[in-house]
Amino acid sequence: MRFRRPRPGRTAAPDPAPLPAAHPDADAPPAAEEPLTARERDLIRASASAVAPHAADMTVYFYAILFTRHPEVRELFPPGLDAQRGRLLRALLRIVDLVDDSENLVRFCGHLGRDHRKYGTVAAHFPAVGECLLASLSRYAGPAWTADTAAAWTKAYGVVADVMISAAEEDAALRPAVWPATVVHRVARGHGIAELTVRPHTPYTYAAGQYVTVETPWWPRQWRPYSPANAPREDGTLTFHVRAVPGGAVSNALVHRCAVGDVLQLGPAAGDMVLDAAAFPDLLCVAGGTGLAPVRALVEEVARRGGRHQVDLFLGARTGAELYGVDDMLRMAQRHHWLTIRGAVSHEETPGIRGSLPEVLAEYGPWYHHDVFLSGPAPMIVSARQTLTDNGTAPERIHHDPLGTPVPSMP
Repeated sequence: MRFRRPRPGRTAAPDPAPLPAAHPDADAPPAAEEPLTARERDLIRASASAVAPHAADMTVYFYAILFTRHPEVRELFPPGLDAQRGRLLRALLRIVDLVDDSENLVRFCGHLGRDHRKYGTVAAHFPAVGECLLASLSRYAGPAWTADTAAAWTKAYGVVADVMISAAEEDAALRPAVWPATVVHRVARGHGIAELTVRPHTPYTYAAGQYVTVETPWWPRQWRPYSPANAPREDGTLTFHVRAVPGGAVSNALVHRCAVGDVLQLGPAAGDMVLDAAAFPDLLCVAGGTGLAPVRALVEEVARRGGRHQVDLFLGARTGAELYGVDDMLRMAQRHHWLTIRGAVSHEETPGIRGSLPEVLAEYGPWYHHDVFLSGPAPMIVSARQTLTDNGTAPERIHHDPLGTPVPSMP
């Protein structure tokens, strides 16, 4: 979502269809706003439920009226909007989920505000988006949309916008919105995978296990998330493992077109799949395909911290030939006694472990005394998470990135 409510002293573009007032003192500083009441939260959830069956149509309608009424914002978005519509919908659903959890709502919207700096969002864009967002919700909520519902959504929107504003302003005082990074090394790994190492032009801060959104010069304004395959290095370089996805413009450009000397843009690091989230000394890491990248970075981070964790790593693939990166990880296991590697193949008769990663986890478990880090295709993560929780692993001890194209971070 890209929206912002003007604060006192800011100049905003004219708003041809003003939002209804959130409360009697709509221009008061954020701290003066009353929290949402229980009734307001109920109205928001009821209207969100009414919109849910039409959610895809609602997001299409939202962007259609936004670009018709405010064509000046079109240049902020990529030509294709499918991924953007999904992000908008997931962000809205997450805000509804957190509407009575102010701490995590502030945290989530703060991430949104900081991340939206990379799009070039400015104050004048936000009233337009707010106007069109409420118009879209009212169109698809049907009888659930009343004057009280509109007021509740407007109030919630104001709270969200103010948090995003403050987070973006604080972030702008500390770091750039994007980091240009030159490709300094490229290796083809087969099976449509390329290993790209980039050197940011200015210092770039991230934690092992986080992901980074990347923009290429060939597809401007299309940002795609990739996890560095290394813990932070002294020389500041980051290595990404990218698989060319059928129909994926950015992944195919990175794998088949990108060369040493090309300059990519990096967005701020995000994600909570970090070592500091672990409470147990024993770690279970599960990686499918290029999902190995953040897990490899986590293993490097354990080594950097003196090997204070025992790590069981399971790598999975359909065939032995696709069991990506296993040789590299076996060499790491030879150097570090605390690291155990197991590979599993699901669609081929081969020596070793046979089966999908969730099946193998159930066979080798239980894992309820471990912190778990999952990375790979979304269906694998969902299935593995279910297997682990069914066998006693606490859900809060299972860490993974947001599924699909992520909004910045999911508490």
